Amino acid sequence: MRDLFLTFFRLGSTSFGGPLAHIGYFRREFVERRGWIDDDAFAQIVAFCSILPGPTSSQVGMIVGTVRGGWRGTLVAWLGFTLPSAIAMGAFGFAVRAIESTGSEAAWFTGLLAGLTAAATAVVAQAVLLMARTQCPDRETQTVAFGAMILALVLQAVPGLQWIPIVIGAIVGALFLRRSSQVATSTLPLAVPVRVALGCALGFVAIVAVAATFAGRGDTGVFCATIVRAGTLVFGGGHIILPLLQSLVGDGLLSAHDFYAGYGAAQALPGPLNTFATFLGVANLSPLHGFAGGLVATVLIFAPSFLLVFALAPVWNRLRTDRLAVGALRGAGAAVVGLLGAVLYSPLIVTLAGDLTRVAIALGAFALIVVWKFPPWAVVVSAAAVGALSGFAGAPV
Repeated sequence: MRDLFLTFFRLGSTSFGGPLAHIGYFRREFVERRGWIDDDAFAQIVAFCSILPGPTSSQVGMIVGTVRGGWRGTLVAWLGFTLPSAIAMGAFGFAVRAIESTGSEAAWFTGLLAGLTAAATAVVAQAVLLMARTQCPDRETQTVAFGAMILALVLQAVPGLQWIPIVIGAIVGALFLRRSSQVATSTLPLAVPVRVALGCALGFVAIVAVAATFAGRGDTGVFCATIVRAGTLVFGGGHIILPLLQSLVGDGLLSAHDFYAGYGAAQALPGPLNTFATFLGVANLSPLHGFAGGLVATVLIFAPSFLLVFALAPVWNRLRTDRLAVGALRGAGAAVVGLLGAVLYSPLIVTLAGDLTRVAIALGAFALIVVWKFPPWAVVVSAAAVGALSGFAGAPV
């Protein structure tokens, strides 16, 4: 267990670049270097996790931990991979709250947050482009994406309803995309007892039901329900947590200023992007904040998708050949692209339009990421530094 924890902790401290890059790091470590699993088994695990909601790289790591060390290995692998970025994001949340509690933010700090927001715009724009290539390769899925984007923009006036385009996209996919869907041919090398799968399925239903029940009962209920909803519906990549968590701003639990700065900071760190929830847990304005808020948010953002892994593992071989299920997943993936595109336009681009300094930082960051292929974490750090210097020099940010 110690070796397993230290291996995942090192990966969580050094795995920059997002889920796809994480998969590459994992393969080198688990297949080539340590020989814990073979190439075929690793490919099958990745295929299974890719079609589920949730953080793909964290799910892959969790399954490898399960294969290596049973249920204890599951927890050890998740903890090791998550802990480094969770600690860093929690510390950033405490720093933001401490500085803002003084009532007089320094100009450099205001500029730093503005630089992080501009960098977040560039990162989201790149994510939309990349996800559109993989999730929307044909006219049908592109139509679903544009429809989801239009619906998401209409629903922005009503916080908490950004999940609707994903559900509608899945329904449309099941009805109209199933005939053109390619079914998987791989099998999953993970044996989960039926009673364990049923227990995880019931746990998933219970956590979603409890969150929905308490969603309207005070700020704490709203916060927890939003985190659970995001953890349940993260299809197509970690960036989709942005629109799913954005309702916290509309609910008055976090300023847009801090929300997008935290998201930008998450891009500069290794490990899973879902630890953005740790920052939100620490920095939000509900009664559940600080250390307790960060801990609860971190658990809640991961729990639903992890329960689904063990709930669906026994039926994966059947689902992978079901065109109805595959079509629904294609529709949900296309809708995710539209949902992310809506957030890119409003509020990110709309907010930047009134500030030439932030526009310049965002355009520069986008060029570095897309044209010059700089790693996003380095671009985010640079954008934050430029923003801080601009604020210190008195330029409007």
